[in-house]
Amino acid sequence: MIIIRRMVLLSFFIGLTLIISSCEKGEVKVKSEEKVINVILQTVEKRSIRPYIETIGTLIPGEEVIISSEVDGVLKDIRVDEGTEVNKEMSLAIIDDTDYILQVKQAEAILKQAEANLSNISVEYKRKESLYKEGLSSLNEFDDISTRLSLSGSEVERAKASLNLILQRLTKTKIYSPISGIIKLKKVSSGDYVRNGTPLFTVIQNDPLKLSFNVPEKDIGRLRIGQDVQFKVDPFPLRDFKGRLSIIYPGLDERTRSLQAEALINNSGGLLKPGLFARVIIYTGNTREANVVPVNAILYEGDKVKVFAIEDERAKERYVKVGNKYGGVMEIIEGIKAGEKLVIAGQQNLSEGVKVRVNVAR
Repeated sequence: MIIIRRMVLLSFFIGLTLIISSCEKGEVKVKSEEKVINVILQTVEKRSIRPYIETIGTLIPGEEVIISSEVDGVLKDIRVDEGTEVNKEMSLAIIDDTDYILQVKQAEAILKQAEANLSNISVEYKRKESLYKEGLSSLNEFDDISTRLSLSGSEVERAKASLNLILQRLTKTKIYSPISGIIKLKKVSSGDYVRNGTPLFTVIQNDPLKLSFNVPEKDIGRLRIGQDVQFKVDPFPLRDFKGRLSIIYPGLDERTRSLQAEALINNSGGLLKPGLFARVIIYTGNTREANVVPVNAILYEGDKVKVFAIEDERAKERYVKVGNKYGGVMEIIEGIKAGEKLVIAGQQNLSEGVKVRVNVAR
């Protein structure tokens, strides 16, 4: 019995030793397993790109003119309303011209009388001149008629100037549009009494329009007059509108550190309206070939930029030089070649040499 009991105990301890040994080996095996990071790859593409600057802008009238009265009087007739399309030199309103017509007639009568006086004095001057030359008239008499002739001539000139001034006032009783466009504001009504300088209408030019936008300080060196400009507006989301850079303002806005610029936009169809918000692209160069990667493949490390490539199922850091951003892709100038595969998802968990598992390859 004693021998049997000893054999049972021996077997128990041997079994326990084997179990403990097995557990320790299992722990060593677990500890030695290498961590694998799941990633998604995408191939570096070579694309035709055209350098551009993205910004936002607003459409504004090509011109905006406030038309004011240049004479005093009662508005007898207004021929337009807000929203009316007008052509250059189109009649907009008429101021009662009754008083001005009377003034013209009076000025004409004064001029006629002055001219008659001048004619009479001219006849007398010739007679006195002849007598003076023959010694039949004194110098004083001749000087007197000469002075009267000069004064009479001055009276005629003053009468002519007065008549011309009144005629100009008469013509200004008719109000014309100085540009083609649309009446934005009508500030008066028929029957109103207006004075010289009273604002009557605001006319805006809607063809061409201007596209006003600001460019960040870092990009202003790329701007040139005549560059192509393309933009979209919300009322026509599937349509691209085009223009050309026409004005680059001389100074930066100190608050925003940006520079204002304008493009001239053809609007012969009348689709675009002043005030519309626009998403703007200014093309700053010609089309060229470039290597591009999705922007989410780019990692920033201080002042360095890197991506992760995969070699033999392991992550490889690649420091790169980037160019401009084009929508959802970034131009890579140095550091990688077209056809290489880069990590575009999961790279935040990577470091040099880490083993990876590719979930999706594109």
